[in-house]
Amino acid sequence: MNQFLSFIHKEFLQVFRDKKTLLMLFGLPIAQIILFGFALSNEVQNTTLVVVDYAKDVASQQLINKIDASKYFKVKKSYLNYNQIESSLKEGDIKLALIIPANFYNDLLHLNKAQVRVIADASDPNNATTVTNYITSIIKDYQSQLAQNESGSMMIMPEIRMLYNPELKSAPNFVPGVMALVLMLICTLMTSVSIVREKELGTMEILLVSPFKPIFIIFSKAIPYFIISLVNLVIILLSSVYLLGLPVKGSIFLLFFESTLFIITSLSIGLIISTITNSQQAALGATQMIMMLPAMLLTGFMFPIENMPWALRVLSNIVPSRWYFIIVKDVMLKGLGFSAVWKETLILAGMSAIFLYICIRNFKIRLS
Repeated sequence: MNQFLSFIHKEFLQVFRDKKTLLMLFGLPIAQIILFGFALSNEVQNTTLVVVDYAKDVASQQLINKIDASKYFKVKKSYLNYNQIESSLKEGDIKLALIIPANFYNDLLHLNKAQVRVIADASDPNNATTVTNYITSIIKDYQSQLAQNESGSMMIMPEIRMLYNPELKSAPNFVPGVMALVLMLICTLMTSVSIVREKELGTMEILLVSPFKPIFIIFSKAIPYFIISLVNLVIILLSSVYLLGLPVKGSIFLLFFESTLFIITSLSIGLIISTITNSQQAALGATQMIMMLPAMLLTGFMFPIENMPWALRVLSNIVPSRWYFIIVKDVMLKGLGFSAVWKETLILAGMSAIFLYICIRNFKIRLS
């Protein structure tokens, strides 16, 4: 029994000496609990809403104040006309708009009914349906409150308009999200084991003593997966157009350029993982922990990032698929050009440069 206990003690020491094993054993469950616990929420809060108030009367101001006081909406500012609303919805600055017509209060007093217009960005149909239900509920609550104060029945009828996806199909949100996830996971997962595979097979020594420079070895590992990813991109786009009926409204060349930049970013991450790990199992585990879960939960197409805690919102900024998802939605669904996505493009370009630099610096020309 003493020998048995000594073997158990030895195994514990072996586990606790290996920092990578400890990270997998304790870090991964904690990361999953935090991400799934805070990110998986269908409730939408703090949605940016703008108001065009043509009435500027007591009732319209009370309605605006009631909406602003709720946890679901944050009234950004009052716009002057419809063109400003359409421009802001295209650029993604707002998700919802409320237009209150002139004589709003007079219509309620004399006609016992009035109409307001609600305009939503339906490129994400689930989010659009949720926020329109929220604002409709607030309007009905104010309607009841107003009827009690005025001692009469009054009706406020919201006219809801869904932009970019009036039929509320899931494909317009599903396709950009799948593009971001598939490209990132394929690029990161496959390249993360490319260099470490050579270490395990014992062929890395042959590569290191060859006349090739280290940068050529790195690029030779990435180029096959780069080409495969471009083929996957073409397959996804053809499927979306001809099977799902979702055409590319913007420039196809811009979409390919942005996708190429995103693929390079993802490949760089995979190469970094491959250079710092010593086994394929460790590389796959690191890929799952570092990229797969954040890519699924912090991209924004499954669960709204705006609803997450501050720490997760900050963390989502370093997930490349989040920025690519925004680019694909703007170019593919809204038909916007480079002027609308230059910030996201600059972020991806910066990530690519930083990750490639780290990868080249971490590549060891001597095996320990």
